[in-house]
Amino acid sequence: MDTNLVKMSPKGQLVVPQDIRIDEGFTPGDRFVPFPVKGGILFKKVEMPNVKAEFQKLSKEIEKQFKKQKVTPEDVDEAVKWARRKSS
Repeated sequence: MDTNLVKMSPKGQLVVPQDIRIDEGFTPGDRFVPFPVKGGILFKKVEMPNVKAEFQKLSKEIEKQFKKQKVTPEDVDEAVKWARRKSS
């Protein structure tokens, strides 16, 4: 690995050199956690949960359980009305 000099922009941004991005498989939008270390900062790539995919998975599971329990849209409407009356 070659030593690269990286310069901070006026906005505080650092650019990861292209060869490192390619070798590590970094892509735009990747997230990193900064860790202060003696004399600098260490950045660790982290995987963020895909919230949309998790929501869709949860929604499908709820729909499956509703069908299994024979819960109708009317049942849901009544439950919402009941909960609103209780919270007032």
